[in-house]
Amino acid sequence: MSPMEIDGNTLKLIITNGSLKLKKHSQEINDLNVFPVPDGDTGSNMQSTMMSGVTAIKTLEDEPVEKVGKALSRGLLMGARGNSGVILSQLFSGFAKAFQALTVANAVQFIEGLLQGVKQAYNAVINPVEGTILTVAREAAEKAKEEADAKSDVLDILKVYLEEAQKSLERTPDLLPVLKESGVVDSGGAGLVLIVEGMIEALEGEVYDLEKETRKKEKAAKPKYDKEDTEFGYCTEIIIQLNPEKSFNKEKLTKQLSRLGDSIVVVDDDEICKVHVHTEKPGDALNIAQSYGEFANLKIENMSMQHTETLLHSPESEGEHDCGHDHSHQTSNFVSSTPKKYGIITVVSGAGLKATFEEMGVDYIIDGGQTMNPSTQDFIEAIEKVNADNILIIPNNKNVMMSAEHAAQAAPDENVIVLPAKTIPQGYASLTMFDSNQSLEDTVEEMKELIDHVKTGEITYAVRDTQVNGMSIKKDDYIGLAEGDIVATHKDRFETAKALLEKIIDDESEIVTIMFGTSVDRKEADKLADFINETFSEVEVDIISGKQDIYAYLFAVE
Repeated sequence: MSPMEIDGNTLKLIITNGSLKLKKHSQEINDLNVFPVPDGDTGSNMQSTMMSGVTAIKTLEDEPVEKVGKALSRGLLMGARGNSGVILSQLFSGFAKAFQALTVANAVQFIEGLLQGVKQAYNAVINPVEGTILTVAREAAEKAKEEADAKSDVLDILKVYLEEAQKSLERTPDLLPVLKESGVVDSGGAGLVLIVEGMIEALEGEVYDLEKETRKKEKAAKPKYDKEDTEFGYCTEIIIQLNPEKSFNKEKLTKQLSRLGDSIVVVDDDEICKVHVHTEKPGDALNIAQSYGEFANLKIENMSMQHTETLLHSPESEGEHDCGHDHSHQTSNFVSSTPKKYGIITVVSGAGLKATFEEMGVDYIIDGGQTMNPSTQDFIEAIEKVNADNILIIPNNKNVMMSAEHAAQAAPDENVIVLPAKTIPQGYASLTMFDSNQSLEDTVEEMKELIDHVKTGEITYAVRDTQVNGMSIKKDDYIGLAEGDIVATHKDRFETAKALLEKIIDDESEIVTIMFGTSVDRKEADKLADFINETFSEVEVDIISGKQDIYAYLFAVE
C-alpha cells in the first residue's frame, strides 16, 4: 500500500499499528530512564495513552478522515498519562486538526498535520526542553516538509520522517548532558520512533492483530481459579486488625478461603491483613476472617447485580485484582448535595500514605503516582465527584502535573487549582498549612509557600549499572535522591539513608518526617529517627508507616 492520500480507514490502520508496535516494546522504553530507578514509566505512559486513542477509533468504519481524527484526538487527550503521554497526545491531537472538513487527506495535508502536532505539543509545555521527544518530532516534521514534493505519497513522507527522527534521537545526548552521562537516548523520542515504524509497517502490509493482542491481555488477566459457581457471587474484601495475642498463619487462612471461592489474595503485615475473595458465601468468609482479629473494613459486592454495599469505610483499600471491579481508593464515593467550600483531590499510593492524606482532609484519593500515573480522564472523574466551590488538586508527582492541569482546563465550570506539589513530601507539607476557614487566595498562597520550602529525599535501589553525577552505581545498590537528583549511594540501605539525610538537613531544618515503605520494618525507621536526633539535636522527627512500594523511604524536611 502506497497511498497518495489516506481515508479514515487508513488513518485508523496506521495509528493502531503504530500503537501496538509501541505496546510490544514499551518495557524497552521504560528501561531508557535517565536515572537507574525502578519506576521508569515513559513507555507505559506512552503506550497507555496511544491505546486510549485506539479504543476511541476502534469501532469506526468507512468514516471520513476528519471524524477518525476527532475521535482519536479526544481519546488521546482523555487517556493521556504522565508528561510523555500528554506531550504525545498533543502531537497527535494537533496532527488530527489538519484533517478538519476532509474526507481524505493527501500528502501535503499529512505533512501539515505533522507540523501542527509539533506546534501544539510545544505550546503545551511551559518550558520546552530540547533533546526530548519535542526535538525529535520537530526535526523529523521539518525534514519531511523539506523533502516532500507533488509526487510524494504518505509512505514516502513517513519514511523521510522516520529516517530523520532516528537521527534526531541519536543526537539527543548531545543536547541533554544527563542523557550522555547515563548512556541513553531520550525515551520519549524512542517511543515516537517505534510508533512511526509501526505506521510504516502497516502501509507495507505488516499489520499487528489488535484482537489478538486484546485476547492476550484478557488471558493474562484471567484468575488462577476458574470455578463456575463463582462466576458471579460476591466480591468480598476484608481488612482485619490482627489480634496480637493470637498467632497468624497466612497459609492456613488462604487454605480456608480456597474452600469457599476463588480470586483469593491475602496480604499481611505485623498489624493488619487484607483479604480478597470471590465466593457465594461471604458470611462464611467473614466468620473465618474474624477468628484472626477484629474487622477494620468490610466491602461486599454482588457481582451479579453490580451493587456495592460498603459496611465500614477505611483507607486501607489497595491491591490489584482480576475481577474487573474498581478496588482503587477513592474517599469521595458519595457526593453531598451541599457543596463544601473546599474539596481536595490528590494522587497517592501506599495504604499508610492514603490514610495519612485522608486524615489531613483529602476528599478524593486517586490511586497512583510512581509507575501508575493517572490519566486526564481520572482527574476529570474525580473533579466531577467532589462537590465543592473550590477544588485543589495535589499531584504529588512531577510526572502527573500535566495530566492534572489538562483536566483542570477541561472543567471550565469548576474552579480548579492545581498546586505545584511534585513529590509526596511536598504534598504532605502543603496539607499541614491547609485551613478551610481562610480565603482561597490565602490558602493557596500558604500551601504553595510551604511546597517551595520543603526538601524532598527518597531512597530506592538501582535497576542497572550506571555513572551518575560522578558516582559509580551498581545494579541493586541503594541510591538516595535529593529533589530528584542522585546524591548518595551505598550497598546498605541504612547507610544510604544516613548519607542522604546529612545532605538535606541543615541548621535551618526544624521538622523531618520519615515515611517508610513496605520493605522497611518499624525498628529500622526508629533507628533512623535516633540517628537524626543524635546528629541534629534541634530537629523534631515524625514517623509515618507509608506502606509505599519502590521507595523504601520518603523524607520531608521542613
